[in-house]
Amino acid sequence: MKHIYTKTGDEGTTSLRDGVRVAKDDLRIETNGQIDMLNSLIGLLAEDNELLTDIQKELMTVMSHVATPEGRENPRALHCNELTARMEQAIDACNTPKGFILPRGIANVARAQARTAERRLWTLSRQYSIDPSILVMMNRLSDYLFALAMEKA
Repeated sequence: MKHIYTKTGDEGTTSLRDGVRVAKDDLRIETNGQIDMLNSLIGLLAEDNELLTDIQKELMTVMSHVATPEGRENPRALHCNELTARMEQAIDACNTPKGFILPRGIANVARAQARTAERRLWTLSRQYSIDPSILVMMNRLSDYLFALAMEKA
C-alpha cells in the first residue's frame, strides 16, 4: 500500500466489496462501523483468549458479507454456527450471578457495543439479505461478553 489515504471518500462516498460506491452513511457502512467498533473493543479483551480471537476473525468475515452488494457472491465462508456453539459452552461453564449487576470494565463496554451492532444488523436485515446465523451469533455474543464481565468482576 503506497498511501493510507486514497482521497476517494473526500466527497462522502465509500466502497462496498467489489468497488460499488455508496454514501458514507449508507446503512451497510453504518452497520459495519458498529461491528468494527465492537471488534476493536473485543481486541482489548482478546489477549490469551482463543475464542475471542476467533470471534474477531469472524467479525471481519461478517463485515465482508455486510459489504457485499446484493446479487454478488462472497467467497468468505461464515463460521457463525460453530462460534455460537462455542460461546454457549463457555457461557454454560460460567457461574454468573442472578439479577442486575452494575456494569464495569471493558467487557461490559464490549457487551453494550455488541447489542448496538446486533440492532444495526436487524435493521439492515429488513432491507438486505443477512445470513440468519450472523444474527444468532451476534445475539449470543452479547451474552458471552456479559459472562466474561462477570468472571472479571
